[in-house]
Amino acid sequence: VQLQASGGGLVQAGGSLRLSCTASGRTFRYHAMAWFRQAPGKEREFVATVSRDGGSRNYADSVKGRFTISRDNAKNTMYLQMNSLKPEDTAVYYCAGSTNSYKNINGYDYWGQGTQVTVSS
Repeated sequence: VQLQASGGGLVQAGGSLRLSCTASGRTFRYHAMAWFRQAPGKEREFVATVSRDGGSRNYADSVKGRFTISRDNAKNTMYLQMNSLKPEDTAVYYCAGSTNSYKNINGYDYWGQGTQVTVSS
């Protein structure tokens, strides 16, 4: 599966953004999906993951209650709704897919290019 992330931009603290990740092919529904991010000078970190049918989700503690991951298998698209953004959310956000369990954050082996999110204070 090939992935294309979009929707990043510059937003003030407290604002919102919605990222999208569109997949090519007909196998999207068979992949668990996730968002990761990487800030300058830091390692890539897990943000959120969603199961194949969209019914189960996991979030990093740092984004719980502010971010919502979802997917629309009919549109081959995954989303990340980001509310109450903070300057520390500034990073390049990557979408990823996996044929493993959505809970296995080390099992994501399909990656899209990143989309930059910048939150100003």
